[in-house]
Amino acid sequence: MEIKVESHHDSLHTSEEKLPLLKGVATPNEVEKNLIQKAIGQTFKSTAHLANLLPTGTVLAFQLLLPIFSNQGNCDSVSRSMTAGLVTLCGLSCFLSSFTDSFRDKNGNVCYGLATFRGLWVIDGSATIPPEVAANYRLQFIDFMHALMSILVFAATALFDQNVVDCFYPSPSTKTQEVLRALPVGIGVFTSMLFLVFPTRRHGIGFPLSAS
Repeated sequence: MEIKVESHHDSLHTSEEKLPLLKGVATPNEVEKNLIQKAIGQTFKSTAHLANLLPTGTVLAFQLLLPIFSNQGNCDSVSRSMTAGLVTLCGLSCFLSSFTDSFRDKNGNVCYGLATFRGLWVIDGSATIPPEVAANYRLQFIDFMHALMSILVFAATALFDQNVVDCFYPSPSTKTQEVLRALPVGIGVFTSMLFLVFPTRRHGIGFPLSAS
């Protein structure tokens, strides 16, 4: 009769295999850290959602040029003026891009145009569009509403950037800090609700294209 002797090491190994993995169990320090990480992640997530409502090229140019123009937030009179000009030009670009639209020609190429009260004016002139089709792209009141919301979204995105805050408010008071923290979030929630209720049907320059 064969007697199987189980060593102490084997018994520990067997017991470890039977124990479930301790997933989801966190110490108090880890819980506090996770709450901080969630708050930071939510801030970045809100910024990302806001940026999706803006022209991609404008946001990219703003993010690339801002550290140079603002000198990493250490602004003097010249860099502050350059930063203000950059914010103004990018905001104007967001406003004008809201009035652009696109269509596909017979060959499937994407052509861009500027919406007017009479219809769509093709910018590049590479294709022609029938007048009855161009009339479907004419300006409406909702376009001006979207343009105004785009400026507000860009302002909220700019206020999320620490370089902008350090440039224009190098030593803010407590009340100013509260406003700078709450204002971008309020703008983001307000404009997101409006974009959800009144979605835009245009696919202009810098915005995602439709499948058709």
